[in-house]
Amino acid sequence: MLQSLRELPRTVWLLGLVSFFNDSTSELIYPLVPLYLASVLMAGPRTLGIIEGVVEAAASLLKLLSGVLADRRRSAKPWVVGGYALAAIARPLLAFATSWPMVLALRLADRVGKGLRSSPRDALLALTVSADRRGLAFGFHRSLDNAGAVVGPLLAAWLLAEKVPLPTIFLCASVSGVITVALALAVDEPARAPAVPGQPLRWSLHGLPRSFERYLAVLALFTLGNSSNMFLLLRARDLGLAEYQVPLLWALVSLTAALFSTPLSALSDRFGRTRLIVGGWGVYGVFYLLLGANSQTALLWPLFAIYGLFMAATEGAEKALVADLVGGDHLGTAYGWFNLTTGLMLLPASIVFGWLWQAISPLAAFGFSAACSLLAALLLATWAGQQASDGQ
Repeated sequence: MLQSLRELPRTVWLLGLVSFFNDSTSELIYPLVPLYLASVLMAGPRTLGIIEGVVEAAASLLKLLSGVLADRRRSAKPWVVGGYALAAIARPLLAFATSWPMVLALRLADRVGKGLRSSPRDALLALTVSADRRGLAFGFHRSLDNAGAVVGPLLAAWLLAEKVPLPTIFLCASVSGVITVALALAVDEPARAPAVPGQPLRWSLHGLPRSFERYLAVLALFTLGNSSNMFLLLRARDLGLAEYQVPLLWALVSLTAALFSTPLSALSDRFGRTRLIVGGWGVYGVFYLLLGANSQTALLWPLFAIYGLFMAATEGAEKALVADLVGGDHLGTAYGWFNLTTGLMLLPASIVFGWLWQAISPLAAFGFSAACSLLAALLLATWAGQQASDGQ
């Protein structure tokens, strides 16, 4: 494993480090947003659902646009650099938010940055390695991404324990944002065949493999039950977890994902992507059922560690499967549709989840998500998996 990691191209390593520092910034802020909304701006689960759903849905449209344009221009780096730069500017400005619409606007700017960079970056990763190392490359990238997501919450927990005001913590995010942009500028882009002059932009799924379309359909169902992770943190807080421990709990998720993303994703190179994804979605369903029914604070720690295993098993394999199913000339577009599907479905997912929580009960909301994930796992293992299995 170590030898295989050392043999990964420089671009994979640099993109991994970019994600490490970016997520150390993002995850410094991420677990604090629901606390800020609830304790400072007096907004509840329904408002949180609207904010997260709207910003992710809007950003997902840009993920398709940036992917299509990266394919058209045969260049991904400008989108990657620009996307990280926009997020680095927006996050510290949360320190000056005085209402939830301002939080919405700044979260939107942050997610727009993600929308600009995500699909071109994923295509860049896929183009840099051979097919038999895609799982390893995407898993390694997710490992470094999640390692950064450990540093951020730990720093947030320490700052909260030291009674540092939330606005001051938000301002601290500017430091690693500068490092992120500098590393992104150092990324080398592999040579690609020039674009055919006069070729129209390709926005639709027409011409992409039928197996990819089935995969997107099942992914949409899963994502309908995959609402914002902020609801998980809000659930932990409602169960009585101390505020300074909320970032620590999320750090546990990221640490578990960081430790297991590389080996689990590498397994998909040998045993097939769909098997790993189906297993991960099954774990997700069980986790949501248990979290919705749980009333014991002590059980939150093992439950959130299990959630980290779900992330480790699926994040890299899901993206590697896209490259397996779609040819290299259209990878940006394919990742655009992949990211559009997962982002756009987050709007109804978060709104429905917030409504079920507030109107009925937390168990109803978590049970709905579990049902979606388990049904999606069944469909991927049967209907969609007939063509997507092992990347064929």
